[in-house]
Amino acid sequence: MEINKVWAVYYSATGTTDRAVNTIAEALAAKLELPLERVGFTRPAERTAAHAFTGEDLVVVGSPTYAGKLPNKILPDFRTGLRGNGALAVPVVLFGNRSYDNALAELASVLEAGGFHTVAAGAFVGRHAFTDALGDGRPDWDDKRMMTDFAGKIADKVRRLTDIPEPVKVPGDPDAPYYVPKGLDGQPVKFLQAKPKTNLSKCTNCGACARLCPMGAIDPRDVTSVPGTCIKCQCCVRKCTRHAKYFDDPAFLSHVAMLEQNFREPRENEIFL
Repeated sequence: MEINKVWAVYYSATGTTDRAVNTIAEALAAKLELPLERVGFTRPAERTAAHAFTGEDLVVVGSPTYAGKLPNKILPDFRTGLRGNGALAVPVVLFGNRSYDNALAELASVLEAGGFHTVAAGAFVGRHAFTDALGDGRPDWDDKRMMTDFAGKIADKVRRLTDIPEPVKVPGDPDAPYYVPKGLDGQPVKFLQAKPKTNLSKCTNCGACARLCPMGAIDPRDVTSVPGTCIKCQCCVRKCTRHAKYFDDPAFLSHVAMLEQNFREPRENEIFL
């Protein structure tokens, strides 16, 4: 098969998936001596138009894991906004040191249904969006070396292809339900209605949180107001240079405390070819 371009396509609210996908895609483009093009899929405006590829493209598509699957409010955009038209694809998911559960299986399934041919897949540990206590500093240098090695193996496989590959086999069930978050007491907790608060003594009303929100949920005229749907991605918390955004919902905080208590042991990346 003749491949003429490598693409990096990613939804990345806090930047971790962005870094991972681009590390893999850059290494792939270098090893195959092909041009690289990037497609951000994070901001609402970036997800309004469909992106069509061809059989001469190799597309690395990445998403973070939310409750063990793809972010449910972004999933429709992955389904309608990416057209494979026979392109090869590498689904990649990031997970915050707990588990990627069924996220990779779901992304691979969505891409296959969208006209892509999955040739490899990977699940990599990244800093948890909710807390620095899980996966802090990851992907680190060792992770990036593994990503580069992974890209080399993909490049070797692509060079050997003479026909459409069988879909890559990954663990998980794309139709499985979402992971149910638990609190410190081990009981399920619900924080779907939780929204970020604003420390007015720190906020300068610069509007960055509203501009960067993947859901466009924050009112740009009054950043203390969140009239839209919040998916708890922590973009506003992580991106605010004044550290003015925070969550104080008791159920959410109990879940974070549970994660910090039970999932500190470093997890391993997993790749599939």
